[in-house]
Amino acid sequence: MGGETILVVDDEANIIELARMYLEKDGFRVKEARDGAQALAMVDRQPPALMVLDLMLPEVDGWEVCRRVRARSDLPIIMLTARDDDVDKIVGLELGADDYLTKPFNPRELVARVRAILRRTSPRAKTPGPVHLDNLVIDPAGRQVWVNDNPVRLRAKEFDLLLTLAEHKNIVLSREQLMDLVWGFDFVGQSRTVDMHIAHLRSKLSGMGPAIETVWGVGYKLAL
Repeated sequence: MGGETILVVDDEANIIELARMYLEKDGFRVKEARDGAQALAMVDRQPPALMVLDLMLPEVDGWEVCRRVRARSDLPIIMLTARDDDVDKIVGLELGADDYLTKPFNPRELVARVRAILRRTSPRAKTPGPVHLDNLVIDPAGRQVWVNDNPVRLRAKEFDLLLTLAEHKNIVLSREQLMDLVWGFDFVGQSRTVDMHIAHLRSKLSGMGPAIETVWGVGYKLAL
């Protein structure tokens, strides 16, 4: 890992320069955008390896940028919020952000989280072979899913959550464990975030043989 391009999106010049200083020192290349519209144009023109995205942006806010990017891409996103507000974090995660930091943040922590997310999302880190569970097929390398040979389109975190459950089939995982395994960190809003993604999976994977079961008071498991 090294030399990847990180897009930092913030309307505060000091935040961009602080992030640039530490990311470039760690070997990353840094591009910047000062508003949401510019960020979307840059992602379309030449996608970075990861985007650090402030929520409070002119033109197009960070929530809308995240929503539009996630609708067509698995680009990793770390969101920045000026408020230590669980609602901001929950909404951002439900829109598909991979992680969050609250301003003011430690720039060394930003670098550490960038590296951790890139390790998790690197193709080399994916399980090479397809997973077959009854009429459900999961292809980690291609990030594709089929039920009864019909393709099912999942968002990035929905796919990661399903694959995690499949890799631990018949084992109950708590919400905290799922947050750590899928999102890479524990978060006070994990109950709503995990539950929302589970509900989406159940809806999109209707008719699959394995069942995503709720174990009340504990968590979830993919039962065969």
